[in-house]
Amino acid sequence: MEILQYTEEHQQFRKKVRAFVETEVTPYADQWEKDHIVSKEVWKKTGQAGFLCTWVPSEYGGMGKDFLYSVIVAEEMTRSNQTGLATMLHSDVVVPYIASFGSEEIKKKYLPGCVSGDIITAVAMTEPDAGSDLAGIRCTAEEEGDEVVLNGAKTFISNGINADLVIVAARDPAETNPYKAMSLYLVEDGTPGFKRGRHLDKMGFHSQDTAELFFTNCRIPKKNRLSEKGAGFIMLMQKLQQERLMTAIGAVAASELILEWTINFCKKTTDADGKPLSKYQANQFAIVEMLTEVKLARTFLNKLIAEHMAGEQVVIETSMAKYWTTELSKRLTQRCLDLYGDFGIMEACPVTRAFRDLRIMSIFAGTNEIMKGIAAKFMGL
Repeated sequence: MEILQYTEEHQQFRKKVRAFVETEVTPYADQWEKDHIVSKEVWKKTGQAGFLCTWVPSEYGGMGKDFLYSVIVAEEMTRSNQTGLATMLHSDVVVPYIASFGSEEIKKKYLPGCVSGDIITAVAMTEPDAGSDLAGIRCTAEEEGDEVVLNGAKTFISNGINADLVIVAARDPAETNPYKAMSLYLVEDGTPGFKRGRHLDKMGFHSQDTAELFFTNCRIPKKNRLSEKGAGFIMLMQKLQQERLMTAIGAVAASELILEWTINFCKKTTDADGKPLSKYQANQFAIVEMLTEVKLARTFLNKLIAEHMAGEQVVIETSMAKYWTTELSKRLTQRCLDLYGDFGIMEACPVTRAFRDLRIMSIFAGTNEIMKGIAAKFMGL
């Protein structure tokens, strides 16, 4: 019995996404890795094909589809073995803030472009001295008449180079309570005082344009604030459940793909005696053990997706899933590399790239140590 009820329409949509990825994404993944960025044109192609922000209502240019469409896009993009076209981040992490907390004017202005791919988004929370501890951010926002003046620095911002619109978390320096001081603001590319710093060179996620962002007396209209002043921390807490769930979706999809590659490799590759690697008991046991864990992860994940779609509060379980699935992806990737032998150290081996890329997943969206702490807190421990 399937936990998630995919309709025929869902299945047809998956076929369309997979075909798009195979023709417009995967063939360019290696070049994007070398360039450390994807073209803005591919974002527009993805939007024109109907694969960005599928949940956005039709009055704002979207298709008004359910969350399973987001799941499908995330899973199929994972199969491309690239990280630069971060549709999951754009569609299901950043844009929901605009849809949920933006004024009607803001939604009409920005959501159609987010759907079409003409607007690429980023969210700027992390700072040089504040990562998982959002209450410790130093970027300030001071109101002056109908404007807000932003000052501060952000780092490790995904889509930082390509972003046309950035959601910036900043604090009111006059408010001493850090949980009441934070607000979220929209800053457009080209706004005076908003500059990009280094395009960061990372161990993995090479095709992802991760960057530093600087705000120096950056003036934006006060109406660019999302929701009420001081509501930033609450908004982040409301949306982080879905962000962490999306991270788990990516981790499980990657684990399934890597294991699929490895099983095929072991079946097709023979040793000096002509015996397939899959016929050795040690390899068989390793594959069975890994597949068991992946199936457990998939079952847990699908249950969480169903509960999330039903509007249930699954903060504990989502925190658990985020930490456990990302740790699983790291363990599985390393073990799979062992089965590839010498080929596992070559860039031609797809698992080699995945080994580098998946390491960061236990860190972003809140470190796995933070995830355990959140679960413990909500459990009353």
